[in-house]
Amino acid sequence: MVQSNSSQVEQDAAGQVTEVATRSREAARVLRPTSGAVRNTALRALADAVDAAATDVVRANGADLSRGREGGLSEALLDRLALDEARVHAVAEGLRDVAALPDPLGDVVRGSTLPNGLQVRQLRVPMGVVGMIYEARPNVTVDAAGLALKSGNAVILRGGSAAEQTNRALVGVLREALTAQGLPADAVALLEGGREVVRALMAARGLVDVLIPRGGAGLIRTVVEESTVPVIETGVGNCHVYVDAAADLGKALPILLNSKTHRPSVCNAAESLLVHRDVADAFLPKALTELTTAGVRVHVDERAARCAQAAGTAYEPATEEDWDTEYLSLDLAVRVVDSLDEALDHVGRHGSGHTEAIVTEDRSAARRWVAEVDAAAVLVNASTRFTDGAQLGLGAEIGISTQKLHARGPMGLAELTTTTWVIEGDGQVRA
Repeated sequence: MVQSNSSQVEQDAAGQVTEVATRSREAARVLRPTSGAVRNTALRALADAVDAAATDVVRANGADLSRGREGGLSEALLDRLALDEARVHAVAEGLRDVAALPDPLGDVVRGSTLPNGLQVRQLRVPMGVVGMIYEARPNVTVDAAGLALKSGNAVILRGGSAAEQTNRALVGVLREALTAQGLPADAVALLEGGREVVRALMAARGLVDVLIPRGGAGLIRTVVEESTVPVIETGVGNCHVYVDAAADLGKALPILLNSKTHRPSVCNAAESLLVHRDVADAFLPKALTELTTAGVRVHVDERAARCAQAAGTAYEPATEEDWDTEYLSLDLAVRVVDSLDEALDHVGRHGSGHTEAIVTEDRSAARRWVAEVDAAAVLVNASTRFTDGAQLGLGAEIGISTQKLHARGPMGLAELTTTTWVIEGDGQVRA
């Protein structure tokens, strides 16, 4: 009987996903030939609708937050989940920012006229149906919908249960606004249900063109390993700040503090600090004092511990596990290294390929960092928090890819397109 009930649940989930994805494909066909002007008008209408619904969205979010606190949700996830009216208006403004971006569709990636007279162009076109699987980040709901619409795609959203009521409220607003603009409501769809629905979405090859997971390491690993739908992997962010021997320490401290404390629960927050031994005594006592004053718990190696003791700051001895941890909290692993080579080796062994920053005035050291660090984003004398689509001028991002195929780093509009070869002739045949 248990097996029968389980089988029925799986069948129901597969049926729900098939029905939703089929409607999404129909919506994608309607969107595909629309003009940029039509999509931009719709985006601005969606922004106005989200603004107008801010009070209702915050009320729904409050219910999710209350349930999350009762269920023991971590502070990091509660921070990602939380929406106040200012955040809702910021999300709406993000839609307007996307509307103001150049239309990616129809761009000629390359083109030429061949010796036989054939005119060849490779054009950007929509992917079709994009699936999003993500956790307690309701802003992703609107960002993904906006970027999908701008790039001519339909999107199927499967947000985490922690944001259930918030996502339901937001998607309802977006679908109503799409209908009011004469576009199919199914251009934005929300899947609800348990793990069976997620598994069915991952198996919807042929109905869903690409899946993008956003969340913790476990979620991403599951989608990458189990999905039959192609996946763009958005990885975890074990990001480093390396303070070089030639660093301007006046720059290094605010870069470090911003990287760690600006918003510690996000993937581009720094999780490890590496400091060259030549500047450790000058830099670390003040840096550790500032970090602990900001509420950061530091996990330090033996040499950094001596600096903490000299400064009279609290610390915890670092374990080997700390070097591989994406804390997503006010925690930071700290290590003193003997050389740039040792810093590069540490990042190569423990980094997640997301974002790595060096602080240095030595241009040769900066060039080596850029050339030798294998990551989606490499920064010189700047906070890791700049690895962000909006900060880099892409508009709202749909995720930060740490893979190397198709897309890497912050993914904006171009990364939600594929290409079509258009070949025009005048009767040519192949010899």
